[in-house]
Amino acid sequence: MPPVTSTAASSATPADPTLAPDRAGVDRPDWAVAGDAWGHAATDWAYRFEPYNRDAVEDVFTRLEVGPGRRLLDVACGAGLAIARAERLGAETAGIDASAALVDIARRRAPAADLVVGSMFELPWPDASFDAVTSFNGIWGGCDAAVAEAARVLRPGGSLAVTFWGPGAELDLRDFFIFLGTSVPSVADELMSLADIGAPGVAEAMFDSAGFDVVERGVSSAVIELADADEAYRTLRSPGVVRPCLDHLGEDEFRRRVLEVLEPFRASDGSYRLVNAVTNVIGRRR
Repeated sequence: MPPVTSTAASSATPADPTLAPDRAGVDRPDWAVAGDAWGHAATDWAYRFEPYNRDAVEDVFTRLEVGPGRRLLDVACGAGLAIARAERLGAETAGIDASAALVDIARRRAPAADLVVGSMFELPWPDASFDAVTSFNGIWGGCDAAVAEAARVLRPGGSLAVTFWGPGAELDLRDFFIFLGTSVPSVADELMSLADIGAPGVAEAMFDSAGFDVVERGVSSAVIELADADEAYRTLRSPGVVRPCLDHLGEDEFRRRVLEVLEPFRASDGSYRLVNAVTNVIGRRR
């Protein structure tokens, strides 16, 4: 998943015993409130936006040798794109996400998986349960405790792979993310902190502190192709990260601004094509 904020997050929001009121005024854990944000357009996210990660999933699974005899956990698993692919490769799978709506879709996609709604900072599996843990755009800057939890549930010698938007030139979504941050000043600093993982050495330091030896840093390409303006808007409206901006600007103004940001990528036939670099860092548990 893309960068997240405390008011609109995937399971990349720390579990906290302090309860936060949701929009209905009901006290719920912070991660559950965050999960509601990521579920606000779950179907659009699952079938329009989440497929951007297919190439990154294939690249990482090849490196991790995902297949029969391997137990894999996907953290911030979203609607189960990666887990469904791991199942098809023959792996035994599990996943966790803060959004119940996304996990419901994941259960349809991967019926044999052990899927849980919860926080990635408090994984409900015993120590040394898995051969590999992955997180595709789900672990970001400041999520050190999630990396430590991944280490706990991995067997010695097991692998952790995380992906995030790369810092290089190929990031056509950059102006979209800048728009989200600058439109709501109260969340700008938090978004920048989360995105710090893209800086060279930050992810590696998180891995090292949690007991991993980094074995690889690579890049995949994530191409997003959209048929027309309506498709583009529904796609870019679907991540939980947009909620503060959407709530602040309102539907009409948010749509206008999103399409304005996307205009450089619109072809003469009205379609859009955005090319983005996705960085992966892979470590082995000591």
